[in-house]
Amino acid sequence: MKTSIWVAVLCMAASLPSQAQILKPIELKDQELANLRGRYVMPGRIISFGVVMSTTWQNAQGDLIGAKASLQVQQATLKPQFYVSTFEEKTTTTAQPQTASTNTVTSPNPGTGTVTGGAGLSTTEGVTQVVRAAGDYNTAYNNVDINVTKANEAPAIQTQGNALAANTPAVISNEAGSMSVTSSGTGVQMNIVANNNQGSAMQRLAQGGLMQNTTLLGAGNRVTNLTSLNVVLRENVPTAGALSGSLDQLKGLRTPGF
Repeated sequence: MKTSIWVAVLCMAASLPSQAQILKPIELKDQELANLRGRYVMPGRIISFGVVMSTTWQNAQGDLIGAKASLQVQQATLKPQFYVSTFEEKTTTTAQPQTASTNTVTSPNPGTGTVTGGAGLSTTEGVTQVVRAAGDYNTAYNNVDINVTKANEAPAIQTQGNALAANTPAVISNEAGSMSVTSSGTGVQMNIVANNNQGSAMQRLAQGGLMQNTTLLGAGNRVTNLTSLNVVLRENVPTAGALSGSLDQLKGLRTPGF
């Protein structure tokens, strides 16, 4: 082997660390992470943002109670406002001839299940979805949708229901249970307490987090917690000026003399 190659190999070996930690990972400081940039949306690109929350409870007899809260914010919106609409369905008994058998609608059997623990659920951050069941033949569904569309102008604001006043809950009740929707300075919360110890459902959007929590203690219940986040982006058609600015930035990356 030529002497020059040996000299090059020896020089490279001498330059290596003694413990051969060539790619040792290091921890980045918060100040350095704050300067990193990921995906973002340019100012003025979002022309509409909306939230729709709904919570329903249906017991084994078919009695249903629920509510929907919606919020839509646009550039012309002065004050964001939640609107609430409630809904309920009750089972009915159809009269039958005396000679025929009569179907009697009765209340569900009281729930006898027991659920323990879960104290830390009130301190979680981000999106938390919980289903705890201590009964049979129940159905529980938690879901969050994020829908992003594009348009040339913001859609028309559609309000359904009554405006939800701060710290004044909207409350309804029927054979299925009681429903309350509350708005405060930190967010919106929907609660259902089912009758006959069947359980409870809660959905909360507050302080940058979303909680969907269902507890089932009886049998044959159907519960849903749904939240949809709807974002409309303005159609971004590049103009001649924007394209020229992008080309000028690329010129600085060209190797001199190329």
